[in-house]
Amino acid sequence: MRQILHNVRRRKSVAAVLESLHNEETSGGNQLVRTLRLKDLLAFGIAAIIGAGIFSTIGNASAAGGPAVSLLFIFTALACGFSALCYAQFASAIPVAGSAYTYAYTSFGELVAWIIGWDLLMEYAIGNIAVAISWSDYFTAMLDGVGLPVPAYLTMDYLSASRGYTEVTALLAGGQTVADIPAAAFKAYEAWLYAPALGGIKLIADVPALGITALITYLVYVGVKESKRAANLLVVLKLVVILLVIAVGAFYVQPANWNPFAPNGISGVLKGVSAVFFAYIGFDAISTTAEECRNPKLDLPLAMMLTLVVCTVLYVLLALVLTGMVPYHELAVGDPLAFVFARVNLPAMAGIIAISAVIAMASVLLVFQYGQPRIWMSMSRDGLLPKAFSRIHPKHKTPSFATIVTGFVVAVPALFMNLTEVTDLTSIGTLFAFVLVCGGILVQDFKQETPAAGKGFRVPYINGKYVLPFLLIILLALLQAFHPEGIAGFMNILGGSDGVTTWEEWKHKLPLAGFIIVTMAMTVLTYRHRLSLIPVLGLLTNLYLMTELGITNWSRFLIWLLLGMVVYCCYGYWNSRLAKPNEKESQS
Repeated sequence: MRQILHNVRRRKSVAAVLESLHNEETSGGNQLVRTLRLKDLLAFGIAAIIGAGIFSTIGNASAAGGPAVSLLFIFTALACGFSALCYAQFASAIPVAGSAYTYAYTSFGELVAWIIGWDLLMEYAIGNIAVAISWSDYFTAMLDGVGLPVPAYLTMDYLSASRGYTEVTALLAGGQTVADIPAAAFKAYEAWLYAPALGGIKLIADVPALGITALITYLVYVGVKESKRAANLLVVLKLVVILLVIAVGAFYVQPANWNPFAPNGISGVLKGVSAVFFAYIGFDAISTTAEECRNPKLDLPLAMMLTLVVCTVLYVLLALVLTGMVPYHELAVGDPLAFVFARVNLPAMAGIIAISAVIAMASVLLVFQYGQPRIWMSMSRDGLLPKAFSRIHPKHKTPSFATIVTGFVVAVPALFMNLTEVTDLTSIGTLFAFVLVCGGILVQDFKQETPAAGKGFRVPYINGKYVLPFLLIILLALLQAFHPEGIAGFMNILGGSDGVTTWEEWKHKLPLAGFIIVTMAMTVLTYRHRLSLIPVLGLLTNLYLMTELGITNWSRFLIWLLLGMVVYCCYGYWNSRLAKPNEKESQS
């Protein structure tokens, strides 16, 4: 048992990772092409972030939080900003295409690296499934608008059609008319009603989602230059449209719609955490391009920070424009940008937005389909996955097998899955990666393995010994001042009704209880060891955002991680390069 525990904690040193990369490059084993400049990385980051969040999820977040959701974008950007600084230090010191997986390998060890690698595979795959489904919705709506309707049973998943048929049948039996039934439900009803059947099974699938996934996968497969050009073009087009929306919409803002600013209080604003964070999950995809950057030590950190700043400014401005154009409670729609312009009698703008949404979704899909195969590749290089995943195409210079597998992993579920089932799971996976990257910086600082100044970007050191406790005191004071029942009322949410806590009540409070315990522990550790403030704040803010995603998402996330542990125990543990003494790989 002691030997097993030692093995799962085996770490790759930063020097070993860089030496391995150098050996592969000089021997011809690594044939990825270094072609990406700062502008290309910035385009990749913006392409990944400005997508589903700005064209769909921002509506429901605004409906729940009101104009104050703009502050939630700033808070989430700060949480991502702390993480981005930590990502930037790792990316500068370890310019390898493994993202958080490689960073965890050098700080926490093999088991945690596997867990975060497995988590990233889920994050990228589920995220792309969600984007492919959302792209399909906008694309079919655009076709409907120009008189080219697609049969409903070819544009949605089987489960949604079945649920819609059951719901509408019950409503019609209850005496309601077609005019009283929501359009989305009736579309699902028609999909089930008119779908062809084979052996009694309805043939219903989201074919456009399959088509766009196949097209993007092919583009990623044939080369990084092609992907770069496509991303740059798509980003320019959608930035023009977003700026046009903000500029035109500003003339229709009615300041009275901003009052009250937070109609549902803090709790209403926080309901949008998942939707708002889903808008930011793309910036870490930049780090997967490390081996194809011309100057990764400088360009990767700068691209990450610039991407966050640009996208946050656009998100905040857009949230204020949307909530200023129409009352916040009307924004709970799937296409809020098109809705607000239709609401103020500008149908031409609504049409432009529909086209730009199709472009925006495609660019997000491109970046994530680009990033995921490189994580498969990194894990394969270390022996934790079969060697086929690290195979580089001799002509296109891309991880060919991993790219094809990624295409199937996204395309097949996109045919049948429901959008609402996947969004939150993507957010919790990304937040978990952010927590571990921030923790990795603290581990390397504690072990004095951080690169020396002048050799790359470093997270600015701020002694958190007194600052963190002071910030917590300020937070408690604000809680006492603004919570209806003060700190005591806030703490009562950990209890049950009438002072009696049942398991059904308590299980939903476990994430928050865990966060409080971790916060107390990190405060003590920060005071005793003078930990760097920025990674500590990054760890805590991202962990708090995880608590807002609910026990159901935590349960699904833990099931996925347990499945990953089975795979690791059956394959990765035994085939790890660090487990083979004849492999030239340093460990600690």
